[in-house]
Amino acid sequence: QFSFQENGWGASLAERLVRKCDVVNRGLSGYNTRWAKLILPRLISKSAGAESTVAVTIFFGANDSALKDLNPKQHVPLEEYAANLKSMIQYLKSVDITEDRIILITPPPLHESAWEKECLAKGDKLNRHNATTGEYAQACVQVARDCGADVLDLWTLMQKNQDFSSYLSDGLHLSTKGNSFLAAQLWSLLEKKLSALPWLFPYWRDVDHTNPEASLL
Repeated sequence: QFSFQENGWGASLAERLVRKCDVVNRGLSGYNTRWAKLILPRLISKSAGAESTVAVTIFFGANDSALKDLNPKQHVPLEEYAANLKSMIQYLKSVDITEDRIILITPPPLHESAWEKECLAKGDKLNRHNATTGEYAQACVQVARDCGADVLDLWTLMQKNQDFSSYLSDGLHLSTKGNSFLAAQLWSLLEKKLSALPWLFPYWRDVDHTNPEASLL
């Protein structure tokens, strides 16, 4: 949901793809795969132009991996999380969005000390662990392999930088730097899918001003 905020990764992609295709944000703050699986048919359908969809990203795990005892509302067991991702891919395929147009994104790593401060400020205990999030990230990667979809392993890539805290605004959500990192990594996967897309309408200097119909119709 926050990807279209200023400096968000969705906004960055939308700016990059102006006059090539529309970037549609259907992220929902706080949701997990259990809920997303149920509403996906209302978000994407054949009648909603699935045949013209170039790519779909599925980005879940940070909420599913919340600890059951401390955050039962968002928690989804690991095996169900993987099954839900597979179910969403199967649904997309059923509306003619093939697996080569689907990109799974793993949850980012969790910076526990920063997120614990956020939890404590609300009177709660630390309700996530980075190692647990990593298990969900691994499951996400495996689902992508099993289903033939692309995957962006954000959890692993961000931790190649030993101090990954700068990628996160509060230990859980992406910072401006984290959004830029995700946008750049995602673009490397999207570029090959989008490289052949033509510009919508000619550049203004190429329009025949004496006969615009000849250029624009």
